[in-house]
Amino acid sequence: MRDSLAGASRADLHIHTMASDGTASVSQVLAHAEEVGLDIIAITDHDRIDAAQAAQQMAVTNGLHVQVIIGEEISTLQGHLLGLFLRERVRPLHSLRRTIAEIHEQGGIAIPAHPLFPHPLCAQEGAIRAAANDRDPACRPDGLETYNPTIFGTSPRRRVGRLAADLGLATLGSSDAHVLSAIGRVWTTFPGSSPEALRDAILARTVSVGAGSDHTLTESPGIFGRQMLRNLIGLGQDLAGVTRPIWTLGGERRGRDLGYPGSRRRPARYTPDEEQ
Repeated sequence: MRDSLAGASRADLHIHTMASDGTASVSQVLAHAEEVGLDIIAITDHDRIDAAQAAQQMAVTNGLHVQVIIGEEISTLQGHLLGLFLRERVRPLHSLRRTIAEIHEQGGIAIPAHPLFPHPLCAQEGAIRAAANDRDPACRPDGLETYNPTIFGTSPRRRVGRLAADLGLATLGSSDAHVLSAIGRVWTTFPGSSPEALRDAILARTVSVGAGSDHTLTESPGIFGRQMLRNLIGLGQDLAGVTRPIWTLGGERRGRDLGYPGSRRRPARYTPDEEQ
């Protein structure tokens, strides 16, 4: 969907699927992104990229308008970090500085997710300033998620915007969607229409935050409840996958549905011809 600004497009760069703590399958995410008219999305499951890789292939195979960037929400020792334009998974539980460098090594973009909220999952100002002023440019973040509509993003939003301006970092908005209805609720506007144009715009600081709306107090418990239900179903599938080979005398080991064809195999692998 072209933005009202001539020649600009919309990207939602923080979306979760059933492969981590989201509640929708890859095909559902793609269909909804098409429905709401997004031009680009990034699948950013926690500490994994398999669903993002599957989504990218599925979007191309099915001739969709929406284009998919492979992303990952990486758990660093100083908080969550979005890695975008990835080719390989970035391992978690390293320092923010090291993780940013590993993202840049593969040509990716590094964006601290929902920063400044007082929680261990959120990077704080001291850590972000230290990284942004690092002597090695490879260890510096490329931008900040200044508009996140979840509880993690609402209260510190103005402070995050001021910090991004002070450090000269790109400002991005994204939905941090864990349910379908949240996809496209917030977006980033950029000149052009391709993933390459988006990457260039982030580096050139020519992206801007599109309009959006925050989760309400009544929405958040419902989203959490759906996440818990999805996890319980997954645990049941894991248990069935462990026990079935025993009582069937050697049946195929399967696990929880990660939201793309072939994902229940162990090890999981994208299999286009396999039904969900």
